[in-house]
Amino acid sequence: MNSKKKVLENLDLDRILVITNFLEKIIKKKKNIFVCGNGGSASVSNHFLCDFNKGIKSSSNHILKPKIISLNNSMETITAISNDISFQKVYSYQLENYALPGDVLITFSCSGKSKNIDDVIHYAKKKKLKIISFVGFKNKNKNKNIDYFLSVKIKNYGICEDIFQGIMHMMAQHIRQKFSLKKL
Repeated sequence: MNSKKKVLENLDLDRILVITNFLEKIIKKKKNIFVCGNGGSASVSNHFLCDFNKGIKSSSNHILKPKIISLNNSMETITAISNDISFQKVYSYQLENYALPGDVLITFSCSGKSKNIDDVIHYAKKKKLKIISFVGFKNKNKNKNIDYFLSVKIKNYGICEDIFQGIMHMMAQHIRQKFSLKKL
């Protein structure tokens, strides 16, 4: 518990607000927001889709209509690409079908070293997407392709994924409360 408490106390809330405000602008521009991650971070990505596409849309009385696409959402697609092409291409191969300049890619990676995450970031930058990266273990952003970077600075998968989930909820709740006709 002390580790999680320490991470929460040291979270860069100002950076989270900057990222949240950026996402709000992207939603208003009706751009796509793609999310992905591995393991528990894949679960956070799918939950991100739910809380934004349904939660924000409902809370804003349909004023905001986020276009979140989780690249983790289809087990059939993930396993077909992994088996037939390469696990490293599991996200970038999907992104090729949908991404347009001005769209956004959000990645969640505890280690910050996943080859499939690095590959999708590289592809997204080449296609002129803005990139937001949440990591757990790395302290600094060494990838020049990333526009918005936040490290939770802990080498523990469970705590890292809990914090990612909390950050996702903070961002969704901030936007929901801002646009809610009945304050949540």
